Amino acid sequence: MEKVKEKCGVIAISAPHKSIQVSRYVFDGLMALQHRGQEAAGIYVYNGKNIEGYKGLGLVSEVFSTNTLSCLMGNVAIGHVRYSTTAKSNLENAQPYHFTSTYANFALAFNGTISNFLSLRRKLEEKGHVFTSDNDTEVIAHLVAANLLEVEDFMEALTLVMNQLKGAYSMVLMTETGEVYAVRDPLGFKPLCLGIIPQNESYIVASETAAIDTLGGEFITDIAPGEIVKLSEGEITTRKAVNLKRHARCMFEFVYFSRPDSVFDGIPVHRARERLGRILYRLHPADAELVVPVPDSGRSAATGYAEESGIPIAEGLMKNRYVWRTFIMPLQSHRENQVRLKFNPVKSVVEGRDIVLVDDSIVRATSIRQIVYILKKAGVKKVHVRISCPPIIAACYMGIDFPTRRELIAANHTVKEICQFIGADSLGYMTIEGLMEGIGLPENELCLACLNGKYPIDDIDIELLEKTLGGCRK
Repeated sequence: MEKVKEKCGVIAISAPHKSIQVSRYVFDGLMALQHRGQEAAGIYVYNGKNIEGYKGLGLVSEVFSTNTLSCLMGNVAIGHVRYSTTAKSNLENAQPYHFTSTYANFALAFNGTISNFLSLRRKLEEKGHVFTSDNDTEVIAHLVAANLLEVEDFMEALTLVMNQLKGAYSMVLMTETGEVYAVRDPLGFKPLCLGIIPQNESYIVASETAAIDTLGGEFITDIAPGEIVKLSEGEITTRKAVNLKRHARCMFEFVYFSRPDSVFDGIPVHRARERLGRILYRLHPADAELVVPVPDSGRSAATGYAEESGIPIAEGLMKNRYVWRTFIMPLQSHRENQVRLKFNPVKSVVEGRDIVLVDDSIVRATSIRQIVYILKKAGVKKVHVRISCPPIIAACYMGIDFPTRRELIAANHTVKEICQFIGADSLGYMTIEGLMEGIGLPENELCLACLNGKYPIDDIDIELLEKTLGGCRK
């Protein structure tokens, strides 16, 4: 079975009056979350009578037209942008997922990975549940439906679900009566926040605060780890379904994934990245004439490095913004080809110079190796690479696109060997201690599993997951 893991973006909007059509708001919100997934997009609405929607493969702007949006009439809606971490990308696995049966009818949009989805799926199949896709979103939907047979409402059913799931998830669910439920896992791996559009008093739930800002909304609060939020007819109901002593926010949200203008659990992402750059200089100073960021996610850290070092910062690389983010492309061959299309050096800026090249992370080393090569080809004398994330040495089973150790260059090579492989003159990584200082959270508030191999979820069958995920990598 080909396992499809996801790192995505979700949004939900609930307007208090049926005259307010929210599909365009959801579209704009998904545009603000486009960086979280570029393979598929979908919007489902409650039109006052039933649930209907549309989804397709491609960017948000490619999937939806003005005509498509005008047909999605309703004052309640949820949306999703997706990328898969396997080669399989088809409409079958696009979201939101619409579950219909004689006893349940709802749409679900999900961001994360369920570590125990295999055992949950087997148990559901033994009870007669039939699955039509390979993703863990469908497993969650069937689990919700099964629990609805045992309890009275969605709040109770989702509370049971949260005690059954192990993994990382932020999700939004829309019922056949127009209620919206937003759920964040007990460890708080993924961001999820609540806001309001003052002009029409519509509530927004989104993966990032940047989506709320884009809609002219006002941030209200982060949905807490283990919390369920219900939106219905202009009213908010909350329940703390699971309360744990520790949390495990994904450190990669701060380093790479979240937009720099977002705020994750009270921490401005840009400021965190800037602090990481300052710490990076103190750990690994370099004798250079320019600091050059790898756009876009390396820019904030490069700013901090330049300010701390006194070395001027310059845009020595130009980015083609019409090319997919190489880190989240499903196939290695695609990633290598896209790097050449994605970046081009500004020769007049970098030629004949010694530079510090600042990037957010090295996973497979595909991008950074190509970037160092094109910079030296453009006449750069020395390239000192500085990375604001520590070496990634362990697989992620919580939704990031490095699910097997063999893909990780730092898991199998020393820093010196990596430096030689990428063709840099020197290479310096962030430390785990420096990362925690830069983010501003202690170890028991972060997930650092990919950096130290210590997984915050108990009873993960790592051998089974590695085998399952590894079997579908290309």
